[in-house]
Amino acid sequence: MDQPALHSRHRDRNGELSKKHGNTLVRTLRKIYGHHFAEGCSPEETLNEVLQKLDEPSLSRLVHDHEHHKLYQLIDQAPER
Repeated sequence: MDQPALHSRHRDRNGELSKKHGNTLVRTLRKIYGHHFAEGCSPEETLNEVLQKLDEPSLSRLVHDHEHHKLYQLIDQAPER
């Protein structure tokens, strides 16, 4: 798949992701996706704050789980610290 088309498709999902999961902390998402998720972003930032600047691998994983209705469950099951 062509990278700009992939990028555009993911960015079209931002409004939906932001509305449903926007208050989720990067710290929580890193518990799910690993420490490389949203590199360069503070763990205290919310998804709303970082969504437009997410790297492609992080965004791809997030969108995939959102589209497959897994994101709520993954967030709920993220380990507490």
